[in-house]
Amino acid sequence: MNMSAKIELCQLPNKPLWYAPSPSRERLDGAIQADIVIVGAGYTGLWTAYYLLKSNPSLRVVLLEKCEVGFGASGRNGGWASAIFPISLHRVEQLYSHHAALHLQSAMNETVDEIGRVLALEGVEADYAKQGFLSLARSAPQMARARAAVESSARFGLPDQWRVLEGTEARSSIGAEGTLGGLYTEHCALIHPGKLVRGLAQLVESMGAKIYEQSAVLQMAPGVVHTEQGSVRAEMIVRATEAFTSQQPGKSRFVIPLYSLVLATQPLPPDLLAKLRLNHRMAFNDMRHLRVYGQVTAEGRLVFGGRGAPYKWGSSMPDQADMVDSIHGKIYDTMIEFFPALRDVRVTHRWGGALGVSRDWCPTVSIDRSSRIAWAGNYVGDGVATSNLAGRILRNLILEQDEDINRLPLVNHHSPAWEPEPLRWFGINSGLAAASLSDIEERYTHKPSRTAMLLEKLTGAH
Repeated sequence: MNMSAKIELCQLPNKPLWYAPSPSRERLDGAIQADIVIVGAGYTGLWTAYYLLKSNPSLRVVLLEKCEVGFGASGRNGGWASAIFPISLHRVEQLYSHHAALHLQSAMNETVDEIGRVLALEGVEADYAKQGFLSLARSAPQMARARAAVESSARFGLPDQWRVLEGTEARSSIGAEGTLGGLYTEHCALIHPGKLVRGLAQLVESMGAKIYEQSAVLQMAPGVVHTEQGSVRAEMIVRATEAFTSQQPGKSRFVIPLYSLVLATQPLPPDLLAKLRLNHRMAFNDMRHLRVYGQVTAEGRLVFGGRGAPYKWGSSMPDQADMVDSIHGKIYDTMIEFFPALRDVRVTHRWGGALGVSRDWCPTVSIDRSSRIAWAGNYVGDGVATSNLAGRILRNLILEQDEDINRLPLVNHHSPAWEPEPLRWFGINSGLAAASLSDIEERYTHKPSRTAMLLEKLTGAH
């Protein structure tokens, strides 16, 4: 990265491209009653409110938000609503069964379409476009992984989930440098995260839900939640706080916050988009071990993000944890590595956001009727679609409605606790370094990384 670009990038404020001012909502002040109180006004909380009220419009649903609607991952993600699940189907099979794994993938595929169906039905404009997802293979080991993924999926019983794109077809889809081929699935849509979260908030309010902002929950007990200025008594509490769950008393080992960092360019001219084969709304990345991801927005901006920001001691979430100059710089370098023609294009936005990660990488949707608390999350960065599925399951669990999705393996899944410090800090940051080292190893050896194989065994995620 050249010095002038680096200086300009580091001077950008922490402002998601997706952010837009919206009328502020009142703070909870005083004691109120509700049927269901939801802690967190992001995707999980809002989808849950939507499906609850769709099933029973007479319910009194209250949402409490610490900051403002969409402040967390729901307003900071990369805009992929994909059918990707954080752990492999083989791992799901080990934990549950082959049938459970197939059922889960089918539900994730259907969820991508369900989001589009609801947005169309309810008139929520969120730039939804379902054109699939292409994971580019830009080295021999990556191409080998692409072929192995298709073969493995077919053997597992999902012959149509993925397909290999050979060199010419892959390069005609995404014009990234060094593309040898790719791995494609149709089960992914792109959305505008801010429009989605704000649109859902307005939708549930029109259905009768009440959202209070600037109303951080200080304590949850059976049947009641307390904020600094008020309280809500309810028959059921829903905790929908994703990575911020780690900041609640006794929860620092339940889930940890990891950060994904993102850049966005100025709107690109149509001729440049066509030259780079980016004149579409297909999500893309490549098959490296330390994840990156990209999309082109409806207005023609390239959004490009990735992992690698360090984990903070004690699962802390300081205000500037999502502004890591060195990682934003590496993401920029990777974007230019993909598309050298963007070297003179201005980056207008940079930001980051925390995602929640459980010890076994598996999300959960759970309910404890004795404490009258339900919860969902730990999406490991794949929550745009999974949160919709979680909202439907939470609706079913709370209202005791029977549906096949209630028997998915993430329902009432209990992950082991993370290790105490300093083991947690050392292990997580070593894992991030190992993922980065794996990509470097493959770049120089042109062989599958032994470091990556060891990392997969240690994490148990695959």
